[in-house]
Amino acid sequence: MNQNRRDMLRISAVLGMAFTAGLLKASDVFAADWNQTAFDAKSLDDVVKALGGDKFAVSGDVSITGPDIAENGAVVPVSVSSKVPNTEYMAILVEKNPSAMSAGFNIPAGTDAAISTRVKMGATSNVHALVKADGKWLVATKEIKVTLGGCGG
Repeated sequence: MNQNRRDMLRISAVLGMAFTAGLLKASDVFAADWNQTAFDAKSLDDVVKALGGDKFAVSGDVSITGPDIAENGAVVPVSVSSKVPNTEYMAILVEKNPSAMSAGFNIPAGTDAAISTRVKMGATSNVHALVKADGKWLVATKEIKVTLGGCGG
């Protein structure tokens, strides 16, 4: 137990010095670039445009999983995976939410292109998995029925 504590103190001290010296920025460690325009977009087409694309295609190599019926729209588990080589970005969009984009993830090169999270859904809606791979935008869609709304309903 004491060794774990010492290791944590050492790591914290090194990271603290790196931040103080300017070698690390908070954005390097805690968050990817924030694209407010994409998160404010109202539709799949608008999100793709905000992310720098102009069109997308439905792909069988992109899969989205989630419950057929979500009892509570406030916490709906959704997973996205891509078999497309060089997947660099994944997003989850809920079509009938006030802002379509619920989450966006940069996928580092050489890692498994799979994400899992929980999203908030106000009503029954199509949920889209949007993937950027090799410069192309690909999408897969699943309808999730919500019995109790999560966006104030």
